[in-house]
Amino acid sequence: MPVAGTLAENYLRSRGLSDLSGLGALRFQPHCFYRADVQSPAERWPALIAAVNDPLGRITGVQRTYLARYGSSKAPVAAPRKALGQIAGNAVRFGNPGEIMIIGEGVETVLSLRALLPAMPTAAALSAQNLDGVRLPSSLKRLYIAADRDEAGINAAERLRHRSTAEGVDTVIILPTFSDFNDDLMRIGRDAMAASVAAQLLPQDRAVLCMGR
Repeated sequence: MPVAGTLAENYLRSRGLSDLSGLGALRFQPHCFYRADVQSPAERWPALIAAVNDPLGRITGVQRTYLARYGSSKAPVAAPRKALGQIAGNAVRFGNPGEIMIIGEGVETVLSLRALLPAMPTAAALSAQNLDGVRLPSSLKRLYIAADRDEAGINAAERLRHRSTAEGVDTVIILPTFSDFNDDLMRIGRDAMAASVAAQLLPQDRAVLCMGR
């Protein structure tokens, strides 16, 4: 079901994400199957479901973020995130691909940037391992890579920049102040995060940065 009015909305709001418009890639499942391993008993937990798409918009898999039964946090299970299906090369996509987009790792990371740049298409690769392998739309001319501030994230971003530049795409890596851009949103707030992001954008894109005014 749509996330509005569900525990999935509570979870997103707990991450500082209050705008639910344009989130067609996300759904809520109140009783999603979970098993920690093949020896463990089956359980059912509420879950935020994110559709993984190829560049043509075809669903190839899902990511399940298991949620606590009450409240607004992840479920207290061994692996609160699990992917299913063909994830390699694909991503959770928000907005229609065009000449410019942002690619990052996590859904919460790219939604934090989308809150500042609502008109810019974004995509979540779901992991550093998949970040440098995400297939780019043929229309793309300029790419921002939202790297997580750790060794795996920065190395993956550099590999993606090398590949996208070789494909003729103007590519810029942007970095958060803390571990990722959702961490920034939670710790320094919208305005300070917007100022940090604006300083890293190319001049032609700063004008479309939404400062929440």
